[in-house]
Amino acid sequence: MGEQPLPEDARGHDPNHGDQAASGSEPEAHSSSPLHVHSAFETTRNELRAQLEATKAQIDATNAKIEAKAGRNLFLAIGSGLGFAVVFLGSLFALPDLFVVLVAAFVGVTVLELATAFRGAGRYVPRIGSVISALGMVAGTYFWGAFGLLITLFVAVIVVTVWRSVELYLFKSHRSSTLRFGADLAAGVLTLVYVAFFASFTILLRHGDNGEWWIFTFVAVVVSVDVGAYAAGVTLGKHKMTPRISPNKTWEGFAGAAIAAQVVAIGLTVFVLDYPWWAGSIIGVVLLVTATGGDLTESLIKRDLGIKDMSSWIPGHGGFLDRLDSILPSAAAMYGMYLVFAMH
Repeated sequence: MGEQPLPEDARGHDPNHGDQAASGSEPEAHSSSPLHVHSAFETTRNELRAQLEATKAQIDATNAKIEAKAGRNLFLAIGSGLGFAVVFLGSLFALPDLFVVLVAAFVGVTVLELATAFRGAGRYVPRIGSVISALGMVAGTYFWGAFGLLITLFVAVIVVTVWRSVELYLFKSHRSSTLRFGADLAAGVLTLVYVAFFASFTILLRHGDNGEWWIFTFVAVVVSVDVGAYAAGVTLGKHKMTPRISPNKTWEGFAGAAIAAQVVAIGLTVFVLDYPWWAGSIIGVVLLVTATGGDLTESLIKRDLGIKDMSSWIPGHGGFLDRLDSILPSAAAMYGMYLVFAMH
């Protein structure tokens, strides 16, 4: 019998044909794998970006709540505060002459700031005359001590009075009634006393025995009052303390400030100043009163002038007086306690 021809589809059949077909698909799989990797990368990147945006939005929302409740930008306040702290501590302990220069610079800028705020509200406090007088008070304190401070304060009041009188005579735009003239002079004297006079007590302290540590202690206590009031007020604050003067202040914040002041004052008085704990407790109470009073005084001035901040020169804090309002009267109080404790 003759050989039967194979079916056409069976002819030329190779047993490895299926393997080749299978293997022929491998390049296709390999060629698509970079697309899968790129797609996975895009997905991961988008998810990470979404998470970062959500986190940023949450942080911004939290900061907005804090800012609305406490009246300041938390992150800017911390950053600028740390910067000032580094400069302050470096000059206080390492370069005492630079410390005096910094005090003079802060006094000059703050007096200019407050005088400008008064003038913006229609009270013509002489800016140049006030700055010159304030710097003279700092110089008088540096060279002649407490006697120099009192003498230069008296001279400064005369200078501001004469300067305003000359303005009144020379410039029609500065003319006002006798009552307004008296209000201008009162604002000028307040500017000199609240800023230059109080600030000069830091120079008197620096000249005393162990004076740098007394300055460090009172500043640390005042800062603790601010931080304690801020933290307790933001987290627990419900009962308004002075709603008409400073709406953000609460009694819970004041309680937090009192606790913080006692802890810091007693700790530094015992371990740094080497005085008994009860002396630290007294320092804590006095500085709590002066720091809170200074803050409320500045708030009252701003309310009377119709402004929120004295200026916008310090990021997150407003103006220089917005940061020094508690420190300035506390410097005078601390010098008084220095005379009581250190001189006896």
